Amino acid sequence: MIRVLLVDDHAVVREGYRRLLERDQRIQVVGEAADAAQACTLAASIEPTVVVMDIALPGGSGLEAMRRMLVHEPRIRVLIFSMHGEAIFVSRAMQAGARGYITKSSAPEVLVTAVYAIAQGERFLSEDVAAEAPKSDRLPASGIDTLTAREFEVLQRLARGESVKDIGEKLGLSEKTVANHQSVIREKLGVKNGVQLARLAAELGLAP
Repeated sequence: MIRVLLVDDHAVVREGYRRLLERDQRIQVVGEAADAAQACTLAASIEPTVVVMDIALPGGSGLEAMRRMLVHEPRIRVLIFSMHGEAIFVSRAMQAGARGYITKSSAPEVLVTAVYAIAQGERFLSEDVAAEAPKSDRLPASGIDTLTAREFEVLQRLARGESVKDIGEKLGLSEKTVANHQSVIREKLGVKNGVQLARLAAELGLAP
């Protein structure tokens, strides 16, 4: 039996995943989480075989949640299921320890196939993601790999035009903390202001 933990902040989406996966009698959805903290708590208590997780989560990114899970439960296999299929997201996720990555535009049966594959120790990329993956080698040399999962989450939100205040409210951080993250991001990426940061974000495929 493949034990699955679903992590997505939309209950309707999780219900759809559950129904799809449990059509197969060899897959059991043993838990659901709506945010990063809940995902980490459940992963430790219910010991799923596979965690199907979105990158964008309230209170922290799926990448940060995955990092924390794997520190405490290294046998867990994480499948990223995201609306983001750009090379930079795929690269970051796989470097952080994901065993598979599929986009939400994939056909329904791809999710089941991916869960099976990574449960058996394989790696799995959906076709659209596999087509993007080679582009990671051609991303501009930017220092992006030096960002922590939290810094990458803040960068994503800055690239979408969110203010420091809005980011703080969504991630449960003070404005000062977000501003500090912003300063560190600029230093690591070698940019001096918001305009340069926006330009680099666009080159990396982070901007909408």
